[in-house]
Amino acid sequence: MFSLLLNFTIAQTTTPTPAPVEVVQPQQVRPLPGRLDNVPVFNSNSPELVLKEGILLSTFPQRGKKLSDSHLNFPFKGRFDIFAHHVAKASAPDDLRTLYLGIILHNPTSQPVTINVLNAASYLSQPDAPFIDLPSQKTNYFGTVFSGPGSRVMSDILRKRRQSTIPAQLTIPPGESRMMMNAPIPVKELEPPINGRSTLMRLWSSGKVYAASLAMFAPTNADGNERAPRLQEWQNLLDNGELAGPRDKAPTPPEDTNKPIIYGRVSGVAKGSQWNSLVVDNPKKTYLTIPQSGKAFSYGIATLHRGTLGTNQIQSAKMLARYPDTAYYAHGNYGIWYSLQLPLLNKSSAPQTVKVSLQTPIKEDKLTKDGLRFFDNPSKRVFFRGTVRVRYTDDRGLPRTRYLHLVQNRGQRGEPLTILNMKPGGKRLVEVDLLYPPDATPPQVLTVETEDKSSF
Repeated sequence: MFSLLLNFTIAQTTTPTPAPVEVVQPQQVRPLPGRLDNVPVFNSNSPELVLKEGILLSTFPQRGKKLSDSHLNFPFKGRFDIFAHHVAKASAPDDLRTLYLGIILHNPTSQPVTINVLNAASYLSQPDAPFIDLPSQKTNYFGTVFSGPGSRVMSDILRKRRQSTIPAQLTIPPGESRMMMNAPIPVKELEPPINGRSTLMRLWSSGKVYAASLAMFAPTNADGNERAPRLQEWQNLLDNGELAGPRDKAPTPPEDTNKPIIYGRVSGVAKGSQWNSLVVDNPKKTYLTIPQSGKAFSYGIATLHRGTLGTNQIQSAKMLARYPDTAYYAHGNYGIWYSLQLPLLNKSSAPQTVKVSLQTPIKEDKLTKDGLRFFDNPSKRVFFRGTVRVRYTDDRGLPRTRYLHLVQNRGQRGEPLTILNMKPGGKRLVEVDLLYPPDATPPQVLTVETEDKSSF
């Protein structure tokens, strides 16, 4: 569904591989309890590929702007997030100008406004976080395992880090603007000349602010050398510029179910930064009964229109403001934090071995088989690439925390995040946290499976 424009650094093999063989994993798929919170997210992801400088996303008021339709008039106050994910590419072999990404905040009030940066990270594909081949699961305790800038950014935020290049606090005087980011996406000396930058900031503002993301090719000094754009140049682009281009494909209206769906890319304000979920049998219970021996059940992650896996649950964040040619929903929930608690209970009279896994089944809306469809040998089409944190009590009663970087192809069943040996009547809390990474393709599922003892 989502293009992987940044995957140019992964070597392509010419060795013939067998065609994928489909297998069905019989099981129930359940809606994920909980819902997104109400925190607004400034979501700048369209156009993904930027060849023409201009406004990427502006929530500024329309007054005083040359092109009023380019401004969505949406103020932020208190908690909000800024997410941006864009790609630069040389439009011609001799056009190797550096594209700058600017994020500007404006204080329209008569009092100073303070922006506290809770967590933040921004990385380039080259050289910060190149796409490299990694195993399907690799321990990532220190955040040094990543493939691609989205993978690295989400790993940092999962650890609640703030990158040293991003200030801990920004104060904006009354009626003035300040740059939250003024960062390059260079393509010179890269082969091919293409690069991308992913950014996520979790912020808190003491007062009302407007935000905009902008794309500008580096101005040059008298000697011909490039330099970073100045605040006044960014302000001029905001006031007088057009929307950046080229524009992505326009989305299919969600109600138009008779056409092949184009989800589109997001440019607007989405509703929801975090999905907290207590996964229990039903709202009146405080536990999740493990499956019977040899059985499994799953909960959808990032389910979306025409991809609910039989749950009828659409988790895509709603748009509070958007441009007409961009996505109707924040499909994919890039940058959204999933925080899931599973208080497992073994109600059986026998010890059971329980596995908890993240999986990437073949996307469906209504399940055509009695369970989820996978491939026994998935082709190399990466659909998930990011870090998951799992916390649990191990078989010795000791608390454990694991950070695991996962790479999953379309239709991949995935390896267990943890394996628990549960006594009869035993309880075990498992907590799973992840930030849905850019360039992933939804949906995924979190699966709880009880090992079949009869096969031993």
